[in-house]
Amino acid sequence: MNNDQNTNGIDESALRKWRLILGGNNNDGTNFPLQASDLAIDKVLEALYDSDRTGGLGSSSPNVARWLGDIRSFFPSSVVQVMQKDALQRLNLTQMLTEKEMLENVEADVHLVATLMTLSHVILEKTKDTARQVVRKVVDQLLQKLAQPMQQAITGSLNRSVRNRRPRHNEINWHETIKKNLKHYQPEYKTIIPETRIGYGRKRSSLKDIVLCLDQSGSMGASVVYSGIFGSVMASIPSVKTKMVVFDTAVADLTEDLTDPVELLFGVQLGGGTDIQRALTYCQQIITRPSDTVMVLITDLYEGGDVTKMRTKAAEIVESGVLLIVLLALNDDGAPGYDHSNAQFLSNLGVPVFACSPDKFPDLMAAALSKQDITLWAAKEDLALKK
Repeated sequence: MNNDQNTNGIDESALRKWRLILGGNNNDGTNFPLQASDLAIDKVLEALYDSDRTGGLGSSSPNVARWLGDIRSFFPSSVVQVMQKDALQRLNLTQMLTEKEMLENVEADVHLVATLMTLSHVILEKTKDTARQVVRKVVDQLLQKLAQPMQQAITGSLNRSVRNRRPRHNEINWHETIKKNLKHYQPEYKTIIPETRIGYGRKRSSLKDIVLCLDQSGSMGASVVYSGIFGSVMASIPSVKTKMVVFDTAVADLTEDLTDPVELLFGVQLGGGTDIQRALTYCQQIITRPSDTVMVLITDLYEGGDVTKMRTKAAEIVESGVLLIVLLALNDDGAPGYDHSNAQFLSNLGVPVFACSPDKFPDLMAAALSKQDITLWAAKEDLALKK
């Protein structure tokens, strides 16, 4: 008989899992007795998911701190993050993120950073340094993962777009030139005859302009975090000039903060209404080279202002020659909610409208900067909106 089965042939491992899932008392139909270690796990699950019956974690910080420590002991980081998110939503445990002791125990991820951004105005001064450390940890992890693909994608696309076959001597790309002329190697002279010279041409201060325009309403939290990271990476690439604009019912230009993504994220005030038309008007004013500009508008398209004016302004930007791309979300959270009418209007203008995951964003920008058909690119990547 299998050790995981009792005398009745029932899988005890499965019974244990179902007992922990269902909880005890009237919810339990298993009658399975838990060991001491499992009772401790059951207690932390009960505090969160049976909070309407048990009183939850209570209002005291020690209880919350103890609970945070327990879940980190019992569960892997991915599960801890889910439970923390559930605790914030179900129990409204804002003290988890407004007190130093709480922040030192939480598992940091993108959603936690987004929540911290919404609470930045109520976090005590003594706690703000700890909050910044938490944000810095997540930012550094994301930069390590995303910076190199972003830089390679953008510089690669721009290098290809400006390559020429008649470079001046100081513009020759020797690495590519040697590769291209290996077939012309002369053994007797032990050298390569560079019949074809490859260069990148004369470079301006920036070959392309990028404008990131971010909706900072509460539902866009994770998208804002990823956008801030990508914006900072692009700002470090000399061949592009990147600007960052965030908006709710007002507009803020955070371009100067792109050198420090942590300060940039703390400059975002998540929550509030949405005035897309006002944001588009501001972006239109700061665009100086429309035909060399890629504008990425990240919003769910729920306009709180004048919809007609918003649509008119979007049409003007497209007509000026700007490549406008609308991302309904920039995160890993699955299909977003969005205003279907505004999305259809923009699609009819020829504006690509879709949601994008962070791992696809570098390739998206590379495609945009090399003037590929972004609607076709999105369809190939299975990102296009389903009709």
